[in-house]
Amino acid sequence: MNTSKNQKIENNRLIRRKEVQVKTGLCGSSIYAMMAKGEFPKPLQLSERRVAWIESEIDQWITERVESHRATNAILEA
Repeated sequence: MNTSKNQKIENNRLIRRKEVQVKTGLCGSSIYAMMAKGEFPKPLQLSERRVAWIESEIDQWITERVESHRATNAILEA
């Protein structure tokens, strides 16, 4: 049970924009432009002037991009 609790804590970890940029390879303006189009997870408001993203949502977004890329390549190779 301890592992499950630790895993939930890790999945709910909040990360700031710089870490989101490192994880995704996107710049800040691209992140905000994609959020405006509904193509990227939106952050949580931590305070009046601070936001953070849920790490598991960013990880899921990355996974979906990789899966889409692989599916496209598989179709092109078939």
